[in-house]
Amino acid sequence: MPDELRGARALVITANIGVERDELRIPLDWLREHGAVAVHATPERGEVQTFHHDVDKDEVVQPDAVLDDIEADDFDVLVVPGGTVNVDKLRVCERAVDLAQQFVRAGKPVAAICHGPWLLVEADVVSGKTLTSYHSLRTDVINADGRWIDRPVVRSDENGWPLITSRHPGDLPEFTHAIAAELTAAESAQAFIGDELA
Repeated sequence: MPDELRGARALVITANIGVERDELRIPLDWLREHGAVAVHATPERGEVQTFHHDVDKDEVVQPDAVLDDIEADDFDVLVVPGGTVNVDKLRVCERAVDLAQQFVRAGKPVAAICHGPWLLVEADVVSGKTLTSYHSLRTDVINADGRWIDRPVVRSDENGWPLITSRHPGDLPEFTHAIAAELTAAESAQAFIGDELA
């Protein structure tokens, strides 16, 4: 259904270079096509150079906002696409790390694919969580006291906030549908609470 996510608000954050194209475009476009407000924000103003399989330059895209103008309170989910250079730049961006921590403190879902969990390791929020990622991050996750498993998509509820993770672009269908399921469940819960209070 094209409007199944109407009212949902998703924040997709990337650096301005090194982003894995499909891991940005597929979730972003899918969320918009299904009625969500999806905002792509970056540390700097200006275009984003995407890549295919981390090494081949692909399309240039224009983000919607800069991270300094974004408030976590305005969104229901944080999405972190991969790309080695992309997330390496994000994890040294104080604003990106702070936003990830804000989502976690608020108990809001975070979805990260491929190298995306690097940002969460830097934000010091993976301790006690079960997650997956690109296989080269396994040691980083374990060293941060996370539990790494090799599955197309993993949803973790530990520590009071939902984390959705996937390994690589081949997992994008499962990753995108898990984000949609999370947003739909949150909408249903809010509607139920509203009915109960009425």
